[in-house]
Amino acid sequence: MIGAAVLMLVAGCTGGTSGTADAPPPTLPPITTSMPMAGQPLTSAELSPLPSAGAVRPSGLSADASSASGAASASGAATQLIGGGRVLFPGRMLVALYGQPDVPGLGVLGAQDLPASIARAKKVAASYDELSSVPVVPAFELIATTALDSPGAGGQYTAATSVSALRPWVDKATAAGLYVILDLQPGRSDFLTQAKLYTELLALPNVGLALDPEWRLTTDQVPLEQIGSVDAAEVNKVIDWLAELTAVNDLPQKLLVLHQFRNSMIRNEEDLDLSRDQVAVLIHMDGLGAPEVKDETWAAVVAAAPSGVWFGWKNFYTKDTPMLTPAQTMKHKPTPVMISYQ
Repeated sequence: MIGAAVLMLVAGCTGGTSGTADAPPPTLPPITTSMPMAGQPLTSAELSPLPSAGAVRPSGLSADASSASGAASASGAATQLIGGGRVLFPGRMLVALYGQPDVPGLGVLGAQDLPASIARAKKVAASYDELSSVPVVPAFELIATTALDSPGAGGQYTAATSVSALRPWVDKATAAGLYVILDLQPGRSDFLTQAKLYTELLALPNVGLALDPEWRLTTDQVPLEQIGSVDAAEVNKVIDWLAELTAVNDLPQKLLVLHQFRNSMIRNEEDLDLSRDQVAVLIHMDGLGAPEVKDETWAAVVAAAPSGVWFGWKNFYTKDTPMLTPAQTMKHKPTPVMISYQ
């Protein structure tokens, strides 16, 4: 089984228990540990524990990643984005399947094997071809670190999937024409510490990063008892690191997704650093439920966002009532440049 969890939380479930943003500020229902869970306890041998937030991790590339990057620069073609060019938007739209391989409870990517997931992603993306004015690129959003309901081996309420377990999904997906995004659920760790665990993968040209503030906890919080949040200053550290990684390795623009369904999930949002051309920052609206509730969340998220970010939308197969069609999804303004399915 790919991934790690001691009773993994079903909200991989960005979107939590409500599709309503807090601007205007409706009241969320209480979050309790009675939320449905998925997965089974794994042994310690199956876990890949994270270091503490203060641990020093090498931020450079491994020998394999460095040589791959050098070959990409030498050939030129490999440094292009899927679909061509080196800037993500507005020249393409991403349509992604979200989840953790082998774990059906954490998203649609766990519902079938890798070849079938690639075929399914392409089929879903194709449903947007006639609706989009730009090329539609299929994508995976892979949960790389998973929030836990217990401290775990690293004591951080999070566990990391190994690079070696994710690598086949990344390599085969990108070879098949898919963009890949690595999703982080950090628990009591921090986003930059977790991002550096995947330097080798993020040094590839068609691999981006997603931050899930719902699962970013303080040192006295545990998952499911509240909705987490992150300050823009922490996000900016990730932006700076991604920008440097991209520049040093002559990579095309890198995607950074910020999941959000309440405005309070990104504190001091107006301070997000959007000045780094190497990184395209996208706020992804993850509210779930009835269409009118999701529309309210969308309006609040868009209104609070700083000028210069891109926007994404998530459809839930079982938690939206009903789930929007591609045509209905595309009616939102501004038009989403990334649409994901969970």
